[in-house]
Amino acid sequence: MGPEALAQVLRPLNDIFQAKDFPDLLVGLEISDDAAVYKISDDVAIIQTLDFFTPIVDDPYDYGAIAATNSMSDVYAMGGEVVLALNICGFPCGLPHEILTEILRGGAEKVREAGGIIAGGHTIDVKEPQYGLSVLGRIHPDRILTKAGARPGDILILTKPLGVGIITTAAKGGVADPTHLAAAVAGMKQLNRTAARIFRETGARACTDITGFALLGHSCEMAEKSGARLRFFMKSLPFLPGAEEYAGQWLFPGGASRNQKCYERHIEFSSDIPEETRQLLFTPETSGGLIAAIPPDKVALVESRFNEAGHFFRIVGEVMEGKGIEVIP
Repeated sequence: MGPEALAQVLRPLNDIFQAKDFPDLLVGLEISDDAAVYKISDDVAIIQTLDFFTPIVDDPYDYGAIAATNSMSDVYAMGGEVVLALNICGFPCGLPHEILTEILRGGAEKVREAGGIIAGGHTIDVKEPQYGLSVLGRIHPDRILTKAGARPGDILILTKPLGVGIITTAAKGGVADPTHLAAAVAGMKQLNRTAARIFRETGARACTDITGFALLGHSCEMAEKSGARLRFFMKSLPFLPGAEEYAGQWLFPGGASRNQKCYERHIEFSSDIPEETRQLLFTPETSGGLIAAIPPDKVALVESRFNEAGHFFRIVGEVMEGKGIEVIP
């Protein structure tokens, strides 16, 4: 569902669950962040989220692993750790059992890698496979990362290259280079756990993950909730091999134009940035990386920690006074 339609559908729920009536709900509908957060005690809050989708790759194990990684990402976007998960399964009646087993094995092994456990789930009959997780996470109530904390002067750091959406679309059309698809699959299967821990321990001020609303959509939400303006440097934005090539062939999924329609009024592009490059920044990502706003005096420490962990990162922009997003060369 597109962002505008989703906001309209959810609006009536705000009147039913007003924040003043639920003081232990630290993050909910009125705040609208990556996941819900509920305070259990002075030292413990739980993070609750869920996600599922139809296959974006042919291999059933990879599909299960990607779907599970994506489902857990919102826990990491809030700075937490995964504790418990439940499978959400919709499978056609005639799908061979060995395929189902591989999907569930891919998901289970990712949850175990995250330090969590799958404790059950629910399955229904559908025409097209659907898989994902309901995930429970844990965090200290004083260490929650939200979209709302970015401040002018902060530096923006991204933890995975972009381009998954257009590469998987090219693959569905049978025109993707297998090496490009393999790199995209590897990226989608990489947990955001290490990145979240580094951001949490080094004092990041705001964080979100880059998924269906694309880099610009999710960044618009951070800018709006932080009351600030985000500036991206086009030359610094990292892309997976093949992404810019397929953009030049205009192989964009339908979600790219939907995101553009919703968010373009908040975006100011430098005039020399090509249209296909702009569209690429509106293209949905699946199981993308985290983007965080880091105080300038913490950037060297963050870089050091990512290098020690052997984890990809890139400085891609900065936070400014104002509102909205600007993209410059």
